[in-house]
Amino acid sequence: MSRPTTLEDGWWLALLWVADDDGVLSFRDAAPRAGPPPDPPVVRLGPALSGALSGLILEEDGRLCVRLAPVAPAAEDRTPWQAPIAIRAGFKWEPARALGMRPNELAETVLSAFVRSIEGLGRA
Repeated sequence: MSRPTTLEDGWWLALLWVADDDGVLSFRDAAPRAGPPPDPPVVRLGPALSGALSGLILEEDGRLCVRLAPVAPAAEDRTPWQAPIAIRAGFKWEPARALGMRPNELAETVLSAFVRSIEGLGRA
């Protein structure tokens, strides 16, 4: 995970990725053994990550303040699971919850939730 940045409008931003000795893995490496589901991996990752951070993410106008986007898309639109596991993530935190955490605790919480969410892709 990159060093998080907090913008003036309260958005907390970071890059999240999965790598091994050979470099950044693709979502295909995290897909179920039977093959990747038809929807893009970020569509599955969003609810999993939001759920793992439940109660910490701010809700505005009935919507959670979370934004996820791949850093680099797959070479072809029809093969989204071939994209690297590298995500731009943005969150706004519930002020009372976030104020009770040190910056490194917040980052560790996000990183742990990301790991659990990626592992969950293989069980989909």
